[in-house]
Amino acid sequence: MSQSGIYDRPDTVADLHILVIGAGLMGHSIAGVFAAAGATVTVHDANTAVLEQVPDRVRRQLVSLGRDQAAAERIRLAAILEDAATDAHLVIEAVPEILELKQKLFAELSVLLPHAVLATNTSVFKIGDVARDAVDPQRVVGAHWWNPPHLVPLVEVIQGESTATDTVDWLLSILAGAGKVPVHVRKDIPGFIGNRIQHAMWREALSLVESGVCDAETVDLVVRNSFGLRMPAMGPIENADYVGLDLAAAVHNYLFPSLNNDDHASPLLTKLIDEGHLGAKTGSGLLTWDANARAEAAQRLEQHLLDATRNTTD
Repeated sequence: MSQSGIYDRPDTVADLHILVIGAGLMGHSIAGVFAAAGATVTVHDANTAVLEQVPDRVRRQLVSLGRDQAAAERIRLAAILEDAATDAHLVIEAVPEILELKQKLFAELSVLLPHAVLATNTSVFKIGDVARDAVDPQRVVGAHWWNPPHLVPLVEVIQGESTATDTVDWLLSILAGAGKVPVHVRKDIPGFIGNRIQHAMWREALSLVESGVCDAETVDLVVRNSFGLRMPAMGPIENADYVGLDLAAAVHNYLFPSLNNDDHASPLLTKLIDEGHLGAKTGSGLLTWDANARAEAAQRLEQHLLDATRNTTD
């Protein structure tokens, strides 16, 4: 048993005090998940304007899910880290994806909260890199939520090289108790599971556009109206077994040599970025976005996820 095994950690969400660091897009939603599950929740953000929006944002999130809004009122707000870090059993960091910022924060947290589990919501960084300056890295673990956290069930729990096994097991249990679908990522590799699969697809999609095989709109049309329809019912591993591994291997032997395997971002992306075409936020990128297009896309996505959530809970 590691040293972390001697720490007094509650076994149920209702007995937990959770500190969420970062009140933005991911942080407020994660706070809402735990508050709705009965935990005591504190949210810290040095930006008071963002911090003060948390109760209203969580309230809207709970309304969309048909849950009691009272959970939003139980969330404590703290603009000073030292005031926030009081008796927390679990910290979930949701600050910007800047490695140096996360390393500094985890070094501070490991001293301020010497018994807490310290979880990073990084989507790509190795946990060992985030925990580099922490006093007790066996308590540092990855907890990668998907956006928006209150609607996407999965949380990847990543075990760093120094992360204690009982830290991982405890967090898996807590996340399941909060109604999430946690999975154990057993090796600390960049991007973990979901993002490695997702960005492998993006690399090939961008290559198809760049090489003139099709335009950008056609890529999305193909995915939405072909294998994308099957994904909720059958993942890639089950599908390989389903069609036959002999067929899968034959296809791979013929197809793989022609797939893109660049170890850098697509030159097409670099060109667009250099020209100031950053996507929806600038009005153009791979696609053209008018004034209302991003809001309409966000609403369409949220409704799709809400429908999927209701279908899985009915």
